[in-house]
Amino acid sequence: MKVIHLISGGDSGGAKTHVLSLLQNLNQTITAQLVCFRDGPFAEEARSRGIPTEIMGGNNIPRLQRQLKAYIRAGGYQLIHCHGSRANMVGALLRRSTGLPVVSTIHSDYRLDYMGRPLSRLTFGTINAWALRHLDYRIGVSDAMVDLLISRGFPPDRFYAIYNGIDFTPPPAQGERLPYLRSLGVDADEDSVVVGIAARLNPVKDMATLVRGYAAACRTCPRLRLVIAGEGPEREKLGALAQELGVNVTFAGWISGGMDQFYSALDINALTSLSETFPYALTEGARFRLATVASAVGGIPDLIDSGVNGCLFQPGDWQTLGEHLAALGSNDTLRRQLGEKLYEKASSKFSIQKTVDTQLHIYQEILRRHSRLKTTRDGVVICGAYGRGNAGDDAILEAILQEMALIDPDMPATVLSKEPKSTRLAYRVRSVSRTNMFAWHSAMRHAKLYINGGGSLIQDVTSRRSLWFYLLNIAVAKRCGCKVQMYGCGIGPVTRENHRRLAARVLNRYVDVITLREPDSREELRAMGVTKPEILLTADPALTLRKAEDDQIDSVLLRAGIPPQGRYLCFALRQWRGFEEKAPLFGAAARYAYKTYGLIPVFTAVEKHLDPAAARLAAQGLDIPHYFLDDAGGAGTIIGALSRMEAVVSMRLHALIFAAGQGIPLAGVVYDPKVSAFLRYTGQDNFTNLEDLTEAALRAMIDRAVGQAGHPETQAAAVERLQAMEGGNVAVARRLLKL
Repeated sequence: MKVIHLISGGDSGGAKTHVLSLLQNLNQTITAQLVCFRDGPFAEEARSRGIPTEIMGGNNIPRLQRQLKAYIRAGGYQLIHCHGSRANMVGALLRRSTGLPVVSTIHSDYRLDYMGRPLSRLTFGTINAWALRHLDYRIGVSDAMVDLLISRGFPPDRFYAIYNGIDFTPPPAQGERLPYLRSLGVDADEDSVVVGIAARLNPVKDMATLVRGYAAACRTCPRLRLVIAGEGPEREKLGALAQELGVNVTFAGWISGGMDQFYSALDINALTSLSETFPYALTEGARFRLATVASAVGGIPDLIDSGVNGCLFQPGDWQTLGEHLAALGSNDTLRRQLGEKLYEKASSKFSIQKTVDTQLHIYQEILRRHSRLKTTRDGVVICGAYGRGNAGDDAILEAILQEMALIDPDMPATVLSKEPKSTRLAYRVRSVSRTNMFAWHSAMRHAKLYINGGGSLIQDVTSRRSLWFYLLNIAVAKRCGCKVQMYGCGIGPVTRENHRRLAARVLNRYVDVITLREPDSREELRAMGVTKPEILLTADPALTLRKAEDDQIDSVLLRAGIPPQGRYLCFALRQWRGFEEKAPLFGAAARYAYKTYGLIPVFTAVEKHLDPAAARLAAQGLDIPHYFLDDAGGAGTIIGALSRMEAVVSMRLHALIFAAGQGIPLAGVVYDPKVSAFLRYTGQDNFTNLEDLTEAALRAMIDRAVGQAGHPETQAAAVERLQAMEGGNVAVARRLLKL
C-alpha cells in the first residue's frame, strides 16, 4: 500500500504529534510519503524520525496541483491523505484529476481553529469548510468529533474515528520530584498535592475555569498546589485572576527537554477545555498513572469513565471542578486507584499500535469501497419504529445493521426514522425522515433489499396510521424493485377485520420472506390468511447484542447515583391502559423484595421519554432505598445495567430480552401478547396479565424469579437456542441479496 500525506508543515501541538508518530509507525508496514508545503522544524523532525519527506512549496496553487499530480502518478500512490486546511484544499483539487480517493484527518473543530483571528477565519476557515465537503472520506480524532461533523450535515457513512495513541513503554526514572517542582517555582513540600496542566494559554483551553476551581478547592484542601505549563495570550489575564482570588498559581511557561519530568512530578492531571478532539495531555498523564480531572468535551469521555477512572465536569463548571480537586487532594488512596484504572484503560485502548492498526483498517476499507463496482442497485433500506427514543426498537436497528455488516462490511444502508439526525449520529448510516416520501422512494429505487422490522410493526393497537404506513412502505419497496423481507418480527394484534384483510392482501402480494421472532406470530399470520410469502421461525435480532464493558456500565450506574456492586431488583415499567390503578402494586412488591431478600429496587427506563413517569408513579411513597435509572445510554450499557440485577420484573419486552440474554431471571407483566409470547418461547411461565395483577401474584413471581437465580441452566439453554435460530434472519437477507 502506498499513501501520500499532505500537510502545510507549520503544524504544532497535537496535530504534529499525531502525524509524525503515525507516519513513523505506518512506514514499518506500508509506504507513507509525507509532502510538506514548506520546510522547517516540522519537516526536520519528520526526517529525523526516518519518515520519507518531500517539500513542495509556493503559493501558486495550480502549479502545485500539477506538480503533485505528476508526483502521485509517478510514485504509484493509491490514496491521498490530507491534514489541515491548505492540504484539504489541495486534496479537493486533486480528487478528480487523479481519480484517487482523498481522505482528511480532522484534528480540531474547523470553526474554532481561527478563534480570535476574524480575517483568517473568513479566508482560510471558509476555504477549509468548502474543501472538507468536497473530499471523499473524513477521519475525526475521536467519535465526538465525528458526531459533531455529522450534526453539521456531513455524510455519516463517509466518516471514521481514530484516537491519538502514545507509546506506553515505561518511562525511565525522572529524578527527584521536589527539586524539580521548586525549579519551576512551585512552593511544594512532601505533603503537597500538585495539580498540573500543560496546554497553550488561549481561550479554548479555558484556564480561568481551572483557576477558579482550584481557588474553591483550596478552601477545604490547602495542601493543593497548581502549576500551569504553557504560554499564550491569556497569560496576563490568568495571573490577574489568580491574584484577585487570592491563590498562588505557578506559571511555568513552556517546559524544555520533554514533558516526562513534568508529568512525573504531578499528582493530578487537569484539562478544562471548551473544545477538544482527543488530547495527548490526558494519555500522557495516564502513562504516569495520574488521577485526572477533565471537562467532558470531545473524545475525553471515551477515555474517562467518570467516577471509575477519573472525574469529569461540564465545560465552565468551576464549582464541580473544585469539588473534584478537593476530593482528590484529600484522599491519597482515591488518587492512586483512579490513576491505576486510567492507566489500565489507556494502555490497552489508546496505544500508538492501536492507532496504527485503526489507520491501516481505515485505508483498507477506503480502497475496498473505492474499487466497489458501481451498480444501479446496491445496499439495503431498513424501516421500523426508529428514532423515537425507545431503547428496544433502537437495539433492533443496531442488531440489524451489525448483521448487514457481517454479510457485507461495505454495504450501503438507509434507515427510515422519525428523527433522522439522531439516527445518523447514533449509527453513522444514511437516514431519511419517515415523512419524506420522495427521499425514501429514491432510496428504495437504488437498493437491493428492503427490510421491514424487526419489532411488532403489523398491528393496529397503538395506531391505525402506523399500520397503514408500514403496509404502504412494503408495497412501494416492492414496486421499486426491492426484494422485501420482514425481519425477526412480531405480528399483531390486528384487531379490525378490514385491517386484517388489508394486511393479508399486502403481505401476500409484496413480501418475499417473513422471519418471525416467536410462534404466536406464525399462528396470527395463518389466521389472517397470509400464505404466499416464505415464513420462517427465527428470533428477535436484539438477542445478539452484547453488553458494554464493565467500566462503562459502572459509570452509567454512578451517574444515576447507583453503587455498581449492590444487590438489585429491576422494574422496567411503562404507561398503559390500567397501569395507574396497578402502579401501587409495584411499589408494594419492591418493598416486599427489599424486606424479604435485601434487593434494592432500580426503576429502569427503556423508553427514556415515557418510562420515568411510570417509574415515579410506582415508587410514590416508597420508604426503602431505591434508585431511578432514567437514561442508561445505548443498548450495550442498558444490557450491562440489567446484567447487574438479580432479577427483572418487566412490562417492557426488550428489558426481558436484554435480561434473558444475560441469564437474569425474569418476571413478566403482560400488557401486550408479544410479552407472553417471548416468555413462552424461552420456556417460561413466570408472567401474568396487567389487568389480572395482584400484590400476591407479583410477590409470587418475584419469589420464583429469585429462586431461579441459583438455577440459570434452563433459561440459558433456551436463550442459546434462540440466538442460534436468530441466524436465520441473516441467512435469508444474504440469500435475497445474493451475496
